[in-house]
Amino acid sequence: MAVTIDNVYIQTFEQNLRHLAQQSESKLRSRVMERSTNGEKHNWERLSPSTAVQKTTVLANTPVAEVPWSRRQTIAETWHAGEATEQEDPVQMLVDPNSNITRNLSMSMKRAVDDLIIAAATGASRDGAGAGVAFPAAQKIGTGVAAIDFDLVTQVQEKFMANDIDPDVPKCFIVGPPQIRKLMTLTEQTSNDYVRKRLDELSATGIVPNWMGFDWIMSTRLNQPAVGQSDCFAMTYDAIGLQVNRDITAKIAEDPTKSFAFRIYAFMTMGAIRVEDEQLVHLHVLN
Repeated sequence: MAVTIDNVYIQTFEQNLRHLAQQSESKLRSRVMERSTNGEKHNWERLSPSTAVQKTTVLANTPVAEVPWSRRQTIAETWHAGEATEQEDPVQMLVDPNSNITRNLSMSMKRAVDDLIIAAATGASRDGAGAGVAFPAAQKIGTGVAAIDFDLVTQVQEKFMANDIDPDVPKCFIVGPPQIRKLMTLTEQTSNDYVRKRLDELSATGIVPNWMGFDWIMSTRLNQPAVGQSDCFAMTYDAIGLQVNRDITAKIAEDPTKSFAFRIYAFMTMGAIRVEDEQLVHLHVLN
């Protein structure tokens, strides 16, 4: 047998490209307030609660509450990603590299939207004068020494109730894979005695729909303040403001300075801010 027969072995290739495992859609964008604007900055106006006073005499002077006004401010920033292919690449491949690269870049931009929202939820906010506003310690639960459990979830719900957040307002809870795994072992989340008639409606993450009043979202992009710890958070849909100057945009063009290579480019101009602290609760837990 010829020892060079391996030179003519047949090679086969997929006609469809496999995009390696990655988050392909934004998980948080639909859970925030979104505003389209053209300004560099966008102000989110806020009005504090007023207090009624008792009328103790006839023809009393009309009270003037002087309710404090305030604002939070977003600043738009541009995020981008790019790639290039040679003119000869598409004619030597079974798959179209340009369309697949465009999709790949688009997915990276959608993940960047989540990063903007998470940064706004967990970092300092900004007032109308541009000064930093630290996240209030009263809105934080946990020190990272205990894993998520039923009691911690009820503490988060208690914070919303103490802040007079309407119970009917939709709320979501953003946690990581370790927290989802822990929740899937809780009797209060898996026993028919607690969640009767809902176990057959489990979400893709294995959590009962609207369990404890939250839409549970699994994210691998949460902050890790220390090894083996996660900064999770719960929020209403009014907690975060997203300023959108330019939505995710992709372009393909030939570059005459680079042998007319195809340039694939994606970008967006957005900003996010925490508008109301009381509508968001941090949960610092052990993984």
